[in-house]
Amino acid sequence: MAFVQISAVSLAFGDRDILKDVGIHLASGTRAALAGTNGSGKSTLMKIIAGVLPADCGDRSLRKSCRVSYLPQSGGLEGGPVPRQTLREEAERAFAPVRALLAQMEDLGRLLETAVRDDGKTAALLEEYRRLEETVEASGYYEREGRIAAVLTGLGFSPSDMDREIREFSGGWQMRIALAKVLLEEPDILLLDEPTNYLDIEARAWLERWLREFSGGYLLVSHDRYFLDVTVTEVYELFQGTLKRYAGNYSAYEEIRRGELESLMTRYRLQQEEIAKTEALIRRFRYKASKAAFAQELIKRLEKMERIEIPESFKKIRIAFPPPPHAGRIALTAEGLGKRYGSLGVFSGLDLTLESGEKLVAVGPNGAGKTTLLRILAGSDGDFEGSLRYGSGISLGYFSQDAAEAMTGSETVLEFLEGEAPTALIPKVRDMLGSFLFRGDDVFKPVAVLSGGEKSRLALLRLLLRPLNLLILDEPTNHLDLYSKDILLDTLKQFPGTIIFVSHDRGFMEALSTKTLELSRAPGGLSAAPVPRLFYGNYGYYLDRLAADPAGPASLARPASLAGPVSLAGPLKPDPAMQPAAAAAAQRQAAKQRQARRRRLEREEAEILRQLEALEAEKDALEAELSRPEVYANGEKARSVQARLREAAAKIEAATREWEAKAREAAEFA
Repeated sequence: MAFVQISAVSLAFGDRDILKDVGIHLASGTRAALAGTNGSGKSTLMKIIAGVLPADCGDRSLRKSCRVSYLPQSGGLEGGPVPRQTLREEAERAFAPVRALLAQMEDLGRLLETAVRDDGKTAALLEEYRRLEETVEASGYYEREGRIAAVLTGLGFSPSDMDREIREFSGGWQMRIALAKVLLEEPDILLLDEPTNYLDIEARAWLERWLREFSGGYLLVSHDRYFLDVTVTEVYELFQGTLKRYAGNYSAYEEIRRGELESLMTRYRLQQEEIAKTEALIRRFRYKASKAAFAQELIKRLEKMERIEIPESFKKIRIAFPPPPHAGRIALTAEGLGKRYGSLGVFSGLDLTLESGEKLVAVGPNGAGKTTLLRILAGSDGDFEGSLRYGSGISLGYFSQDAAEAMTGSETVLEFLEGEAPTALIPKVRDMLGSFLFRGDDVFKPVAVLSGGEKSRLALLRLLLRPLNLLILDEPTNHLDLYSKDILLDTLKQFPGTIIFVSHDRGFMEALSTKTLELSRAPGGLSAAPVPRLFYGNYGYYLDRLAADPAGPASLARPASLAGPVSLAGPLKPDPAMQPAAAAAAQRQAAKQRQARRRRLEREEAEILRQLEALEAEKDALEAELSRPEVYANGEKARSVQARLREAAAKIEAATREWEAKAREAAEFA
């Protein structure tokens, strides 16, 4: 079984111990997460396991032929893409190691052409040739076109992107390309540091499925709790330089860790009380001659005491909203809302009424217009169809990544936020900054030199401290760790006003939303503008409705029988009387057609399988022929057999792709 292992590894930066006597064993089948606070050394440990960063001491061992692939947190494309390289060509680079094996096979083939018949060296060359051939076969090299298409499509790329040059893609999309290459390498051990960064909810769901089917082992770092819950079975936590293993998914780890931290906090508090009492005694007696020896004994006791340290991030912070201004019952009303860019219709016909206190999440694939909709609702884009009205007394705040990037100024982070905070909250500003990852000397950085992620966190915190009653938030959880997300979620759940938001964090979406608005891309030509659909429940309810009926509700409008607030206890149940006999007959006819289509697909699938069996038999026969001395010793005969082998492999690849397509299509009609 393939594995990578580090033992007794330690690393220090200056006088700070990052890792202290750390060990971990990762093997095929490992499904692990690496947890810890920001700055605890997770990325550093990942680099040591990957062999990218040497440790001060300790061992790293790797089973022979074990392949380890590593995706850094923000590394992008390793070494940079080749100038004018297309997406297809860049993805092909994932198979460079296999091409090296093919080159070795070519060299061995030339040696075999001149080898002496029945010579011991010839047998060794032939055995090595077979080993390389089996390795190439197992790598999926001959099916790489289908694999490349599947991975890139799963990560959100369209067929038209395949021939685009890499330099045309934004930094976020280049990170997706880097992730795609790592996945295409199909290593034995996969190390992914924040793989969900820059992925939308659809791409995250695809990655979850890919990891569940992956035959190797992996270690993940992520700030998406739901993603970790469905992909890992064990968690390793880095805490003050040491590593500890917890069995179970991430939620199980958090439950166990919560109890441990409560115990740690209790011991910390008791120790601090003991230290305070001891220091008081020392101050009282150290200058009295009769008690000097006693005071020295107390000093020695303090020096020998093993201090319990509590990271700043474990000190729970709660952000208190300033009281929102009074507003009417209706926060926002949209009628026939639509948006077009020339001939491109983004969405149309949106009728929406939000009552004060509701929390609406907008969902949909990339390009469906979620950010565009939020800009319109926030008043930042006035070029739209239909009408938009705010309720009486509405005070609106809008958070977007663009607005955060525009923040400049020479004042420090601390000065900036103290200038924005209400007087009553100024004493808590340092704690609030700490909860949003501005810790230690970070609060004295000038705003102008902050990174994009730091500006985003500061802009969000500034917004939360204003007296507002309508918040419109575009990806508020970006650049936040799990601890900060929890603080933000608690804060927004307590917010008495109205929230409209977009997020790619499923746990955050389910916990905060009370309504779900689905946007979709145009199914037809450029002029088609799809109508959004409104679901009267949170994001989890929305997913349940899709699973039960992908078509969803036929209308955005609330049924007349549902006047007043809608209960979220269960899905809306249609009135059976509203389904006429004609509709029922049409449904039966559609069901018959689906069954007929499925049976035809199953027959075609069986026929392709028979063809595959024949092709596999032909391939086996050719391999047996190539192993005969009179063939491999004759260069011309060997080349002929190899050409027929390649042709058979290509036919097998094509037939396999066709069979997979038929199988997928048949499954849709099951």
